[in-house]
This record gives sequence, C-alpha cells and structure tokens, in this order.
Amino acid sequence: MASKARVTFNILLAALIIENILRFPLVTLINNSFNSTIYKTPEFYGISLEEHNVTTEDGYILKIFRVSGRNCVVKKKPPVILMHGLLQSSDVWFDAGPNAGLAYLLTEACFDLWLGNQRGNYHAKRHLFLDPDRNPRFWHFSVDEIGFYDIPATIDYVLKATGEKKLNYIGYSQGAGTFFIMCSERPGYCDKANVLIGVAPAARQTHTKSVPYRTMTKSVENLESTLTNMGINELFARGSFGQQFSSFFCSLNSITADVCGLFIGFIDSLHTESINVKTLRHLFRHFPDGTSTHNIARYGQSMSTRFFQKFDYGEAKNRKIYGDTKPPKYNLSAVTVPFVNLYGRNDKLVDPKDITWLIKQLPNVLEDVEVADPAWNHFDVAYSQLSKKLIYPKIDEYLSKYSDIM
Repeated sequence: MASKARVTFNILLAALIIENILRFPLVTLINNSFNSTIYKTPEFYGISLEEHNVTTEDGYILKIFRVSGRNCVVKKKPPVILMHGLLQSSDVWFDAGPNAGLAYLLTEACFDLWLGNQRGNYHAKRHLFLDPDRNPRFWHFSVDEIGFYDIPATIDYVLKATGEKKLNYIGYSQGAGTFFIMCSERPGYCDKANVLIGVAPAARQTHTKSVPYRTMTKSVENLESTLTNMGINELFARGSFGQQFSSFFCSLNSITADVCGLFIGFIDSLHTESINVKTLRHLFRHFPDGTSTHNIARYGQSMSTRFFQKFDYGEAKNRKIYGDTKPPKYNLSAVTVPFVNLYGRNDKLVDPKDITWLIKQLPNVLEDVEVADPAWNHFDVAYSQLSKKLIYPKIDEYLSKYSDIM
C-alpha cells in the first residue's frame, strides 16, 4: 500500500501537470462575458493608465503603469511605487473598487503613483532573448533575482522618467521582501527611497500557519527537479485551467462568490464581511497571476530556516555558486531606509512572529503598526473594503510626510 506521503506526491504532481497543460478558450469566453456585467474598469472611474516598459540588466521586460486621476492637475512629489505580492500583478490594486483599492485611494490623493510588476506575471513575461514558452532559462528565477534586478531597474526607470532623485515605496508581501534583498545586494539603492512602507512584508516565513500554503510550497520544493524535467517551469499562470475555472465559477453569482471567499479564508484566515461579493466575483480574473516553479520552491525553503537567505541548492552546488556549503544570509542591517511596518494579527501567510523577528533586524524602523482589527489578515491588504479606514490613513501619513504637498 502506498504511503500517505506518496499518495500526496502523486496527487499534487497530477494536479500541477493538468494545471499547466490544459487551456480552455471557451472558459475564458464565458468568464469574460460574466465579468463584463459586474466589473467596471479603472477608466470608468476616471483613472488613466500610462504603460511603460522597464528592461532589467539581465534582459527581462517588465510592464509598469503610471496612474493618473481626473482631479489632479498637479501631482505630489516624489513618485510612489506600489509593488504587489506573490502570484499577483499590478491589477490587484484595483480589485477592491474606488472606495477601498489602494491604487484608487492614492491616485485620489494626487500622489504620482507607479504600479510595478515583477518578472513572471502576466505583465512581465517578455525578455530580450528568451522565449518563456520555449526556453526554460526564462523561468530560472526567484525573489533572489527579482530583488537584485527587477526592483532596482524599476526604481531607476521611475526616477529617470520623473526627473526626481528619490521616491517613496510601498511593498506588499513579496513586494517588500524583494526590496530588502535589493538593499542587501545593491549598495546605494536604499538611498534612492525616502521611506519604505511594508505591508505584511515577507522575509523569512518560519512560522507560517497556513497549512495549504505551507503544503503547496514545501511540496513544490521537493518536486522541483521532477517538475522542471517535465517542462513545468511556470506555475499558477493567468490563463491556466485552474485560474480560468476559478474565474468562471467565482463570477457566476453571489453564492459561488461566497464559496470563493471561503476558499480565500481557507488559505489565509476568515474575516467576515471584509471582502465584498463584487470583489470576490472579480479578483480571480487575474489571480493567481503566475510565477516560476523555482520561486515557489524558494518560498518552501523559507519555511525551514530561521534566516532570510538565498536559495539553497545543496552543499555541492552552493559551494560552486556561493563559495560555501550554506547559502548566504541577506544583510537586513543594510536596509537603512526609514521603514514603516503594517501587519495583521490574523495573517496566516506572514506570521506576526516572523514580523517581530524582521523588525529586530532592521536599523531604521519609524513605526511598527498592528492593524486595529484583530481579524485583519494577509489578503485584506489587497481586497478588503476596510482598507480606507484601517491601513490607508497610516500610509497617507508617511507618504505625505515624505512628499512635497502642492
């Protein structure tokens, strides 16, 4: 009789194969017809998105967006970069709607807002030389490379485009963790930001309580070589079977949307009435938004160490790559930018214990803020209708402090 571990291995392997092979255009067609009746684009609310292409030093092309509103003739300086988390894209900042989505709130306040994208998601699957559909090398990246290449390139591009010497940065989950990596690995880049606002910042994830998330990442860590040998280098892409089906199912009606809300609660934690039905019916249009198998494996590793460190390839390969049998630890004391932290007590993905550890490592913490609602969780940052009340005032306070108010 097969062991439980072997059964779990086979089920996950089969699911990932199906997820990455099947494509159903009909599902997309039906899904789009449903969502067209329940979702208004940012343009409907007077928001304009200006597309820009950022090319990293290693050849990845990242589409980013400059956001403008109809009521701001003059924008506050300096510019603000808002960076998404794992398996998300810049689209996430509009999902909660005009009264709660951070992109809407920041634009309404006349900040010069730039929405970033990190390699591997829907808006960042281009390269100068590598075809993501044909060349596996495209997908050999994790947060290590995103922090080293993507964040610095995005910062440099925005500063050059605006003519400013510094900017303000808001990082959600992976969007904050990759900023920490940049500060550790790229001397001088921390000095290009006036303030870093971390919202549920992901560094080490030793105490992550989410069983589904921990099981998925640890399983992919163990399966990585098997998956990549089978040609599965990308996981949970927009347009994959799982994403298309969930988009279709969640958009059907309020009942199916509530089921999808329970699913989000299963991954993270339940927060009743925080995410409304309209958002639940919409957000799966572009969630999950894809990343590399290697990056998911990297998150699996982060749950088995007390440190925030680079990818562990095993003793032999570590020695070849790093010159040591163990992967190097990131130097969090190099994160000298003034730092503001916002976190939720009920976050099951980035546990408060890991937040406490992180805060002790950083040298310039201005404020460490636990969100007042004890039920506040990880997904609330992007999707909650309570953001305007619970997290936006603190974000606005520090952005305004480090901005020229026109």
